[in-house]
Amino acid sequence: MDRYQRQRILPFIGDAGQSLLASSHAMIVGVGALGCQLADLLTRAGVGTLTFIDRDIVELTNLQRQTLFTESDAAERCPKVIAAHRRLVQVNSTIKLNPVAADFTSRNAMQLATAGPPLSVILDGSDNFETRYLINDLAVTLGIPYVYGGVIGARSMAMLLRSSPSSPCLRCVFPNPPQPGTQPTCDTAGVLGPAVATAAAWQAALALRALTHQPPDPILHDGDIWNGTWRSIQVRRDADCPCCVHARYEFLDAADSESHTFCGSGTIQIWPRRSDQSLDLAALAQRLAAAGTVTATRFMVRASVVEPTVELTVFSDGRALIKGTDDPAVARAAYARYVGS
Repeated sequence: MDRYQRQRILPFIGDAGQSLLASSHAMIVGVGALGCQLADLLTRAGVGTLTFIDRDIVELTNLQRQTLFTESDAAERCPKVIAAHRRLVQVNSTIKLNPVAADFTSRNAMQLATAGPPLSVILDGSDNFETRYLINDLAVTLGIPYVYGGVIGARSMAMLLRSSPSSPCLRCVFPNPPQPGTQPTCDTAGVLGPAVATAAAWQAALALRALTHQPPDPILHDGDIWNGTWRSIQVRRDADCPCCVHARYEFLDAADSESHTFCGSGTIQIWPRRSDQSLDLAALAQRLAAAGTVTATRFMVRASVVEPTVELTVFSDGRALIKGTDDPAVARAAYARYVGS
């Protein structure tokens, strides 16, 4: 039996389209609400290589909308990409799944995008504007399509950008990211699960069109699934765009911050000043055993310590999540004390 038979008989897919999908490489940045749905849809559609990147671990509050995860993943506090891989490999073992437990930043974006087969499309599963503008810079630099998506409350948005050299990029539509604190977030405004599914469905369809060489006109799809309202807005390239016209890649070229606060979560992410070598996680676990309760896997080391009273989750790239504080200074001090500078 051909698992893609129902998809192949669609006149706009056919055997040729399915072959194009099989030879494609899609990268999803973020395996949260949108990323889970996108990864599931593209895995089932038969995209040949799927890279998915996320820096976070599964929490109980994720389960309302992040459809690849289970209560056991949350109890284990498993890295999201590992939990997603465990699920997706059971869905389709015939494609290449490449989970990457990393923070997608300007320091590693190009390296992650060029580590495997040539990328065919980048999909936005992120939850912040800075990452979206970084993805946009990367897509313009590499000359590949970018599928934007966003959800807040019951509102869903999606659009295909950079499907050709003459089509708009994100900065043509939204020239600059909003000022911090001026926009609602999922922590402050909430998010409806069906709204996530709506945005992800649009994104996946747009990606499949791009991968089968049938990109639509650049249109921003914007809808409120609770109120049942929808609009489609034609978008155009800005003749003076700093990114796709003047080749200024301000987000890709930017210096990274060494710390990042996760909104409303009591967790701060710390990057080491040097991250060019992988940590020896086994040795780190052995050292931390004297300071508190330690659990270790080949992907991470987690330690609960009492001075200060925080939980450290350290990954092989040196990045750490410090849970139990909203103070970056406390988080950096804990990192320096238990991991090193």
